Amino acid sequence: MFTRRHFIHVAGPAVLIPAALSAKAMQATTLPIPQHSSEGQKVDMYVGTQKSCTSKMLQFYKRCGVNHICGTPKKWTVEGLLALKERCLKNGIKLDMVPIGMPRSVGLLGNAAYRDRQIEQTCNKIFVAAKAGIPTIKYNLYVLDVLRTGTTPGRGGSRYSTWKYEKASSKKSLTRYGEFPEKLFWERISYFLERVIPVATEYKVKMACHPHDPGVPPGGYRGIERVLGTVNGLKRFVDIVQSPYHGLNFCVGTIASNLHNPSEEIFDVIRYFGKRKKIFNVHFRNIRGKRDDFQEVYLDEGEVNMFRVLQVLKEVGYSGMVMPDHIPQHSDDRDGLQGLAFAFGYIKGQIQALYSEL
Repeated sequence: MFTRRHFIHVAGPAVLIPAALSAKAMQATTLPIPQHSSEGQKVDMYVGTQKSCTSKMLQFYKRCGVNHICGTPKKWTVEGLLALKERCLKNGIKLDMVPIGMPRSVGLLGNAAYRDRQIEQTCNKIFVAAKAGIPTIKYNLYVLDVLRTGTTPGRGGSRYSTWKYEKASSKKSLTRYGEFPEKLFWERISYFLERVIPVATEYKVKMACHPHDPGVPPGGYRGIERVLGTVNGLKRFVDIVQSPYHGLNFCVGTIASNLHNPSEEIFDVIRYFGKRKKIFNVHFRNIRGKRDDFQEVYLDEGEVNMFRVLQVLKEVGYSGMVMPDHIPQHSDDRDGLQGLAFAFGYIKGQIQALYSEL
């Protein structure tokens, strides 16, 4: 088990807060960032983003009314995180979260010694995030990456990322990881969580895990099960270690695409995890279709009533970012800024309507 003494030994000078950094960076979490609707009432949910943190992009987000971000530091040190916070703050944006810089297979693959080294590095990053005042880390526990089979034509010449399990190639050919059955997956996940979550709990950093995108039929895909690709799997996941710092990066689109009737089922899923305070961040994504056969579409044209999603999130007391995710692409919008701006405006408008309800 990792202890504070162990962290200081591992982290060395990287965990010391540099005296040269400005007091502004050290006070980042207390600077005035808008947290109210146009009517003046306190807003618990607000639009966020997880894209680039260059000054140019930060100004773009601010023009779109975005005040919160999940950003990636250049270096995983206290100095690197504080520098990122200060850059965001100069543009009026608060750094709420960081994605952990790790392979998706961290702590799952390789021999025991290799997995332990990865887990140690993850724990050290939690310590560094805590020292820099970052309250949440989002991460993945994938072996297979995101699965898609191509694109489908969408409105205005857009391309919708698509998954059709029946059209997926090489279903029976194994990946370089070989067989990775359900039992082994749960053993590795449990081993990871039992060592990482106590550290996150000690340093009060929330760990938000993304579901497997997408789930696949029983028996796995190319020899690999996707145990976090079902609601029951996610329920088991959050129960492995009991901690208020162990939860989900709740991706509405991913979870909807793992349901057979997403337009009806998604709301009870939100209630289950929301009432248990296991939703630490929300990816706001809509789909057309269902499990094993879906397209990722614009927020206003999918199976799921996204305003009702926000209503249920408010009902269960969710507080935090609601961020666009996997936006449709177009050849005239190579950087995705048109689609991103549409999504920001859609989310902001729905949140404003939500908190203006009589």
